[in-house]
Formats: sequence, structure tokens, C-alpha cells
Amino acid sequence: MKNRLVAVIVMLWNLLLLPAALGGEIRVFAAASLKEVLTEIAGAYGKSHPGTRILPNFGASGTLARQIDRGAPADIFLSAGPEWMAYLVERERIEKRAVAVFAHNTLVFCGPDAGATKTGKMEDLPALGRIAIGSPKSVPAGAYAMEALKNAGVAAGVEGKLVMTRDVREALAYAERGDVDGAFVYRTDLLPGRGASIFFAVPQPLYPRVTYPMAPTAEGAGNPEAAAFHRFLGSAEAKRFLERRGFDTR
Repeated sequence: MKNRLVAVIVMLWNLLLLPAALGGEIRVFAAASLKEVLTEIAGAYGKSHPGTRILPNFGASGTLARQIDRGAPADIFLSAGPEWMAYLVERERIEKRAVAVFAHNTLVFCGPDAGATKTGKMEDLPALGRIAIGSPKSVPAGAYAMEALKNAGVAAGVEGKLVMTRDVREALAYAERGDVDGAFVYRTDLLPGRGASIFFAVPQPLYPRVTYPMAPTAEGAGNPEAAAFHRFLGSAEAKRFLERRGFDTR
């Protein structure tokens, strides 16, 4: 009887401690193109907050937004475009007034270093064989690229040549391996020595400025740890990491 009572007390004590343990975790859902810089920012934050664990989930912005809408536990959402942030605001998963700009980026067209076919402008794209692009239905980079193709008047010329990918990093991987002649990605996605390089920057008038909005979710708004990290994401220190990686914070 005594042993059973002790076991019950231990179980109740653990249950009391559980919320405190979970309170030290911050679940961040972020666009795939933010993987390296957000990992660096989280590492810097962790040095001054050793009791906090940041749990990132990287992927296509649309995929992540749908996961949050279906109830996936997330404290902070960073999208590669305003559309998917607006999607969650409309569904009351995020408060509109809490949305802020995290950074900006530039859309580029890249290709394999070893590729025989190189192109220097949008009008050259119909001459290529296969072009990787993030699925416009869930990947903001793909949506930006499709708008640029239409505005440049070459959408019909590349019809049937587009290889749809799950996110912008998969499009880049296709280019690095030489599986495609080129891919639409962000400037910051190109890492030295990975086998792909920029052929040209997509002219800005052809597509809206690439904007990364960020906000705490309805669930994260009640997490003090998440609120503190969200403030850090907007700090001068976080901006230095972004700028070193080639993001625009102006």
C-alpha cells in the first residue's frame, strides 16, 4: 500500500512538472529557404537562454500553414510570402496585428555548374529542356516564378517543361544534380561549392517583392518563451545574421 502511494505521488509530481518542461520549448514553423539562417539565429539565442529548446519545422510555406490550420502544435510561423500568413489570419490561427516583416529576398534563376546550357534572361527560358519550380499552390518561390513567367510573356513557351517540386530547396537540389537545365530559387539558397550558380536575377518588375512575414500563432501568443524568441527575431542581432546570409532587412 505504501509503495503504491509513493508511486501515485511521484506520478502527480511529474504531471505538475510537465507544463514547466514544455514551457521551455518553442516550436517554429519556417519556410525552407530560412533553414540555415534560422538555425544560426536559434543557436545564438540558445547561448543566452540555455533552458530553452527551439524545435524547427522547415518546409513549403503552404504546407506548413495547412498543418497549423489542422492543429499542428506551432508557436511561431515564418512564411516566404504574405499569402500563407493571410491564410492563417483569416482562419484566426494568427492575429493580424501581430504580423511583422522578418526579411526580404530576391528571386533568381540558377543552373548546374557543369551544365552545357546557360541562359542570361527570361526570354531565353523556352529554349531550355527542363526547369524546376516550386509548386505554386504551396511554394511562394514557385508562385513568384509563375507570375514572372507570365509577365515576361514566356509562360506558354515553357509549358510542359516545368518540374514541380515540394519546396524551393528541392528545386535547387535538382539544379545541383543536373537533373534540370535550371531552377527558380532565392538568391540566398545558393551555397558555395554545391554545384549550382546564378544565371540571372529575375527582374523585379515581373513579380512582387519577396517578403517573409512572421508572427506568433494563437497558441504561441500564450507561451512566454515563444514571445521572447519572437522579439529576438526582430532584433538588430538577428538582422545581422540575415544580412550575412544575403537577406535584405530594409
